[in-house]
This record gives sequence, C-alpha cells and structure tokens, in this order.
Amino acid sequence: MQVNPSFRLAYVPGVTPGKWARVWGERLPDVPLDLLAVPAADGERTLREGDADAGLVRLPVDKDVLSAIPLYTETTVVVFPKEHWLAAAEDDVALADLADDVVFHPLDDTLGWTDLPGRPAIERPATTADAIELVAANVGVLLVPQSLARLHHRRDLTYRTVADAPQSQVALSWPQERTTDLVEEFIGIVRGRTVNSSRGRGAAQAPEPKAEPKKATARRPQPQKAGQKTGQKSGQKPRPNAAAAKRGKPRRGR
Repeated sequence: MQVNPSFRLAYVPGVTPGKWARVWGERLPDVPLDLLAVPAADGERTLREGDADAGLVRLPVDKDVLSAIPLYTETTVVVFPKEHWLAAAEDDVALADLADDVVFHPLDDTLGWTDLPGRPAIERPATTADAIELVAANVGVLLVPQSLARLHHRRDLTYRTVADAPQSQVALSWPQERTTDLVEEFIGIVRGRTVNSSRGRGAAQAPEPKAEPKKATARRPQPQKAGQKTGQKSGQKPRPNAAAAKRGKPRRGR
C-alpha cells in the first residue's frame, strides 16, 4: 500500500498557520499537512536538522543554510498588571517610561535586545510564559510581540504599544538544499499565488489550444468566354444540337 507523502510545517508561538493550512487542504487534498508547534528558540534548529520541511519562524536565521521569505513585522507591546500606573496611558508608551520598572528578559526572548530598558531582574525567566507569571505577581513588566501578549492573555493583565521598541519579524524559512515542489507550493500559498500561477506540484497545467479545422475554400468559377455555353470547357468545340443533327443535309428530290 502506497503512503502519500506529507508536508511538515513547523511554527513558533504567536504564529497562526491556520489560514494557509486551509488553502493547502483545498489545493493538495492528497498530501497531509503536519503542523509542528516548536518553541521560538527551536525554530531554526528544527529546520536545520530536517525535522520539518519548512517553518514559520522569527528572524534572524542563518542565511548560509536556510532560505527565508519575510512575511510581516509585529508590533511590540509592554505587558503589565491592570493596576499598574501604565494602564492610565491612552497613547503609545515609550521605552523611557519604563526606567523605574523591572523589565524581564526571558531566555526565549524574540526581540533581540542590545540595551534592555528599565531595571534588570535578579535572573532571567526560562520562558515567556514564566515571565508572564512574574508580571501577574506584580514583580515587573515584559516587552513582547503583540501576538505573544494575546497568546498569554490573562484577565488581570493588559498591554500598551511601545513605538520605539525593537520589533520581531516572522518569515517562512526552509533548508536551501531541500527546496522541493511541496516547498514551492507552500511558498505560493503564503504569497497569495493562484493555482495557475503556482510553481509547485499543485499547479494546474493549461490545456493546449485546439487546432481549428481548416475551412474549405470554394473554387472561383472561371470567367465564361463569349459564345461559350455553360458547362463547356475552354478550348472544346461546341457539340452540335441534337435536333440539327437529325435534320442533317436537305434531301435530294427523287
């Protein structure tokens, strides 16, 4: 029994591949799409080790090994308790506004800080989820992409946009040496290509144009010469009239 190949797609927290997965199911119903949720820090490793065919990961990635197509850039927000003084801010918050706050820097941070604002915590939380728990305990605040703030939503927490903070960029990435037809198919889906313009195996082949039947050309009638009867070929002597042939020459008198 032949097993149909599957396409393994890794994705990191905050990324929702559902809309692309639905299109895949419509275009390639015979190829299962296996969705693999991985921690943010493991996105690149998963692709390098061949555990997934492609991935929706956060940049940067090693461009010497992996190809990447940037898809979108996320807004950065600061997460804090609803009783925090930042809750009174109606507009964007600036990094300078966090100078007196403890700002957590989890080990799975996705913003790539070079100079973290605020006051450092005693130790770095292992994960963003752990940092959220500390924020809920009113120990400090956390800066994350907006999708992660929504993923870890709690009723006792809220967030505000931080306009001057670093931002996280999400990309479709895959190993350069394994750019297969199925990878090309998924690239077409995330880029919004139609089926006919796709480069992958699901691309529809345009039917060859049918040859039009040759039209019969009517022969033009040859012009009739003066004194020539209809149906008489050119150069042919006229046939004698039958009645005249019977009459023949005048009979001699007996």
